Amino acid sequence: MRILLRSKIHKATVTEANLDYIGSISIDLDLIEKADLWPGEKVLVVSNTSGERLETYVIEGPRGAGQITMNGAAAHLIKAGDEIIIMAFEVSDTPVKATQILVDEHNRFVRYL
Repeated sequence: MRILLRSKIHKATVTEANLDYIGSISIDLDLIEKADLWPGEKVLVVSNTSGERLETYVIEGPRGAGQITMNGAAAHLIKAGDEIIIMAFEVSDTPVKATQILVDEHNRFVRYL
């Protein structure tokens, strides 16, 4: 068995960091669907800006708003304005075709990678 990339949102911009929320990352529902993520799914978030890496879980953000919010303790590590990559993985004994999307600076879908 191997751990393989299953979903990725590349070059997203954090729109808000909310320390007072209980935890997780809120993602525009349009992007959740395009990247084939599930609410509650564990994700690895990597900041291209600071180099920070953390694991959290997905929460639905408002559809079409372009919102990517770091919530709770994660907001100490990844800030509003940071460029990030959001990745989900799958344990499999066969190759997995990952759904990877590129977004613009407003977190609007650009294309599949």
